[in-house]
Amino acid sequence: QVQLVESGGGLVQPGGSLRLSCAASGSIFSAYAMGWYRQQRELIATITRDGATNYADSVKGRFTISRDNAKNTVYLQMNSLKPEDTDVYYCNVVGPGFSDDYWGQGTQVTVSS
Repeated sequence: QVQLVESGGGLVQPGGSLRLSCAASGSIFSAYAMGWYRQQRELIATITRDGATNYADSVKGRFTISRDNAKNTVYLQMNSLKPEDTDVYYCNVVGPGFSDDYWGQGTQVTVSS
């Protein structure tokens, strides 16, 4: 089964930035679209295997999802962070290939002065 490990969270002041990483085990990463979710499983950003992206309105213009297929890693660059962005962030496959079995531990993002 796919294993996903999120990292890069932390404490940041409002207006600050963080870059989250999601490392996938195995060699099938490049075959799947990937996405970032917040703690309640709200899908906030997606990226296809070819690099096409979509964003939830709540993060559009502030967050950027990207991927490096050679490294089996998907990223979330988070800029202009707001206190309401505070949450646990997860990655998972989106579309075909998604499974609830893939959820990792997530990475905590806290935005506070």
